[in-house]
Amino acid sequence: MKKLVLRYHFFVLGCISFLLNSCNSRFRVWVGTNNQQKIYNLKYGEHKRQKMDVFLPSEYAKDSPVVLIVHGGAWKYGRKEHMIQIQKMLFNHNIPSINMNYRPVSKSKKITYREQLEDIRSVITKFNSLADKAELQPDHYILLGESAGGHLALLYGYQNPDQIKKIISLSGPTDFYSEEYLRSFYSKYTSPTVQKVVGTKFNRKNVSEEFKKASPIANITNVPTLLFQGNQDFLVNQHQGLALDSALASQNIPHKLIFMKNTGHAPRFFSKRKRDSIIYPNILEWVKE
Repeated sequence: MKKLVLRYHFFVLGCISFLLNSCNSRFRVWVGTNNQQKIYNLKYGEHKRQKMDVFLPSEYAKDSPVVLIVHGGAWKYGRKEHMIQIQKMLFNHNIPSINMNYRPVSKSKKITYREQLEDIRSVITKFNSLADKAELQPDHYILLGESAGGHLALLYGYQNPDQIKKIISLSGPTDFYSEEYLRSFYSKYTSPTVQKVVGTKFNRKNVSEEFKKASPIANITNVPTLLFQGNQDFLVNQHQGLALDSALASQNIPHKLIFMKNTGHAPRFFSKRKRDSIIYPNILEWVKE
């Protein structure tokens, strides 16, 4: 009990130190049984969207990974509250987690996926500075993203294998440049969005190298990856998940594909049965193994 009290005391003091120059009235702390902690709207940057929620259960090992959750929403919409059920599920299974907002893509403000990756980096840098107070290890994260957040999780994870131990992508896009993608109907209706995300004009006959840089399938490193893909996903075509699965297999990267039949985009929102019997159990197994 004394250890739990000290963990709570030092971690909250560290969080408050980041707020001394802020009048953010939405920042709040919840403490439950055995000093469980939920820190809401902790700032990690100056932009109004740069906030994160940190959930710390009462008992976890010092070598426990922290699951960093990245919401979806076409890189422009969505917010961390849409991922609260996953964060609560992890909390109930004694897994520490961070649920982050990030800056939305904006042509006028010159915000692309690169700035969103920098937001992930800023969250990790901020939490690393608090990790010792929470009795956790720095640079010991599992990235979990859904839809556009799945794309960001895959790309950041592959680019930073020193920080990210595993990746979980739920319905995340993986490929913006291959011949298969360019020939597909999927590319025709996604290219306007992808242009904004990458910040570069999409020329189908001479596709820019920037679209390859933005594609997780072209940036694979040895980070174990769990993929969820629906065969009836009209927002992220099934070939996106299948292609990354094949690429990971060809490079002998530890991975697992949960390919769900009769399933559309982000199925946990629309099917409680699949969420509770397929999606959540596989997430927990991947995190704990």
